[in-house]
Amino acid sequence: MMNERFLPEKKEGYVVAVVGATGAVGQTMLEILAERDFPVATLIPLASSRSAGSAVTFKGSEYIVQDLEQFDPSGVDIALFSAGGDTSLRHAPRFAEAGCYVVDNSSAWRMDPEVALVVPEVNPEALEMARHNRIIANPNCSTIQMVVALKPLHDAVPIQRVVVSTYQAVSGAGARAINELAKQTGQLLSSQDATVEVFSSRIAFNVIPHIDLFMDDGYTKEERKMINETVKIMGADIAVTATTVRVPVFYGHSESVNITFSAPLDAERARSLLSEAEGVCVVDDPSTEDYPMPSEAAGSDPVWVGRIRNDLSCPNSLHLWVVADNIRKGAALNAVQIAEILIS
Repeated sequence: MMNERFLPEKKEGYVVAVVGATGAVGQTMLEILAERDFPVATLIPLASSRSAGSAVTFKGSEYIVQDLEQFDPSGVDIALFSAGGDTSLRHAPRFAEAGCYVVDNSSAWRMDPEVALVVPEVNPEALEMARHNRIIANPNCSTIQMVVALKPLHDAVPIQRVVVSTYQAVSGAGARAINELAKQTGQLLSSQDATVEVFSSRIAFNVIPHIDLFMDDGYTKEERKMINETVKIMGADIAVTATTVRVPVFYGHSESVNITFSAPLDAERARSLLSEAEGVCVVDDPSTEDYPMPSEAAGSDPVWVGRIRNDLSCPNSLHLWVVADNIRKGAALNAVQIAEILIS
């Protein structure tokens, strides 16, 4: 795929910084770096001044978190950012100018035409763009799992249109959202009123058809992210529309995806293509009621696909049910996979 190395020389170990190391995604990045035995010679955990001085664990050893504002990035090979868009806009260029490759998990750089937006199973060739500015964007968690499932089908028969409805876990909104679901569940089970602080409405025993801010056209920013990012990653003129919904699940996003192709693609062939695709696991046996669920996908790396069936109402169309751990494949794992390509 790549004709020359991203980093100038092959090394036994690399200097890796994790920005936002104390957050849920940052912690998972550390776990995945260890699980996949990424060749880390020096680990540098970074966070805001509020978290500086605390400790994180990597491969059984404790590391003191340093203050991002005060840190000199000279000598860092790769930085994995998961600290929010404003932080990334301020600090990613600083790291890149110091010669470091930045893999950023925020939305700050995703739609920049000069920045690669990468899912390794889908468009690793886009990383060539990073040679110029050294910044690589990690897509939205919901987009990642969907395009991993779309890619092998699109390669077989070009996709014309995608209609997706998401069922997104509260962990996508951070630690406070996880705590709010747990707290509200306890309150309601104890016949108390639910305290609403993070979401616009009660999330326990409820669904909220609203993620991120509403735009003038009635879509939310989360829906727009899925639409725009899918087109950029797939590199094709695909019509996409989305409805994103928050559900009372802690970890694991689910998606109902309806796909219209330019020619027929039957469910059996789609099932075969997906079964052979990198990063995909098919669980699809209606006779035993076997299909992916977030409770089972949580903590795992693949994108799980089931309920594969032809759309009886529309020619050349299929339904898919797509599930993945939003913190792992939807964020941390995808970033580490990009880093693995950078050093390969």
